This record gives sequence, C-alpha cells and structure tokens, in this order.
Amino acid sequence: MSRVRSKDTKPELLVRSILHRNGFRFRLHKKELPGKPDIVLSKYRTIIFVHGCFWHQHKNCPDATVPKTRTDFWLHKFSQNMERDRKVQAALRKLGWNIIIVWECETLKPDRILNRLQRKLKNISNKLL
Repeated sequence: MSRVRSKDTKPELLVRSILHRNGFRFRLHKKELPGKPDIVLSKYRTIIFVHGCFWHQHKNCPDATVPKTRTDFWLHKFSQNMERDRKVQAALRKLGWNIIIVWECETLKPDRILNRLQRKLKNISNKLL
C-alpha cells in the first residue's frame, strides 16, 4: 500500500486538466481545510474530491471489489475510509462548502464529467448570487 498515491493520481490529474482547460481556476490540497481536499474552487465555495472506486467502495461499481485474502482487514479498512469521508464532508458542509464527488470510473468519460461539473457549478453560482 505504500506505493498507492494519495494525490496527483491519474483520475485527479484528468479532472484538473478538464477544469483548467475550461477556464476554472482552483487550488490543490488546502491543508487548512478538513481532509485536505483534492480540488478547491474558492470562487464557487466548492470542493471536489476525486475518489478511487476501490478505496472508497463506490456502490454498484465493478471496481469496488473486496480482495479474497484478508477479507476482514479490507472490510475494516474500507469502512474506516468511508467513515472518514462522511466526517470530512460533514465538517466541510458545516463550514459552508459545497461538495462534489467524482469517481474514478467516471473519468473514463471526460465529456460527462465536464457537463456534470459545469451544471453543478452553475447551480451553485446561481445560489451564491
């Protein structure tokens, strides 16, 4: 597990590239925010987390498998990850941040990601006005 990257993963780089190419400006991994979010769009008061389907157990995703060996260890690990996600998201919402989750499997269709992010950010922008 020491080789598993926590930042600058391929899905994260793809989402960042999509955002930047379409004029969105952001900060990365702001340490002063709970959970050190992957992408912070301050203008929209929005945080984007790019979750790996395996590590965060994306429901109904074929990539969210449980290894056949040491199953108890992995189930415990996954439940801790999901609990931490819930706590971090609750803390960020309490601070007034909007949260968008992009799953690793969604990065296979970049057009859909762009459309979804633009739609959500437009809705958020309208609420802020």
